[in-house]
Amino acid sequence: MIFLFSIGFLEIGWTEIIDILLVTALLYQLYKLLTGSVALKIFLGLLSVYLLYLVVRAAGMELLTIILGQFMGVGVLAAIILFQPEIRRFLLLIGKTTSLNHDRFWGFAWRREQSEKLSLTPFIEAAKSLAGKNTGALIVFAKSSELKYYAESGDLIDAVISKRLLLSIFNKHSPLHDGAVIISGNRIKAARCILPVSENQEIPASMGLRHRAAIGLTEITDSIVLVVSEETGQIALVRNGEAYRNLSSADLRVKLNQFLFDTDQKPAVAPSEKPVSTTV
Repeated sequence: MIFLFSIGFLEIGWTEIIDILLVTALLYQLYKLLTGSVALKIFLGLLSVYLLYLVVRAAGMELLTIILGQFMGVGVLAAIILFQPEIRRFLLLIGKTTSLNHDRFWGFAWRREQSEKLSLTPFIEAAKSLAGKNTGALIVFAKSSELKYYAESGDLIDAVISKRLLLSIFNKHSPLHDGAVIISGNRIKAARCILPVSENQEIPASMGLRHRAAIGLTEITDSIVLVVSEETGQIALVRNGEAYRNLSSADLRVKLNQFLFDTDQKPAVAPSEKPVSTTV
């Protein structure tokens, strides 16, 4: 083993440096995951109890050491129960970023060819009509994941995509309008689906529950979400927790092609327009 330098009796090598950097990155991601949630206060409370346990054990307080020791014995199980939502988000984040999720890694070219057959015209025309009437809409385009869990939270449809069907679903008098439509492959898989709402504290107050739901889903999956605001009639597209707002029909087509089919087209937006970053 090659040592770079030593500090007293400690000899520091490449392995130790990499170890420290990985632990630092892990702690930073943990901090970002817990920041702004009640889980941070719970974590600090558990840390305080653990530090108190170390102090009383070092001081020789046997009775208190036994009591706190019993508590620390089930600490891992208690942490799993208390931090279940945060652990789930962390694992979903890891699963989202790994290359094992991508079709090109496994060579499933047939799925990619199937997704490229998707016609964007019905979505663009439907979004334009809904925006003109200030009718809210939430359309999810599934990519590597079929979003089966979220699809089952609504009503399964498995229908051919059309502008009229989309307008019927999001009609304010339709029983299916309250929720998201999930598009998988080249079909409407489900409607009235429930999406996870983002807990990001940096989301602007101007974004309503639809935008928060779109951001929440794209934070944990690689899906693309089309949002039509009921309040303003603006069209937005959300990917990776970032919202591209106030899009025209031409902008929407360019960005859908770019996000769904990885095209290199330049978006037809003004140079000053930037996405609203909502990542933590």
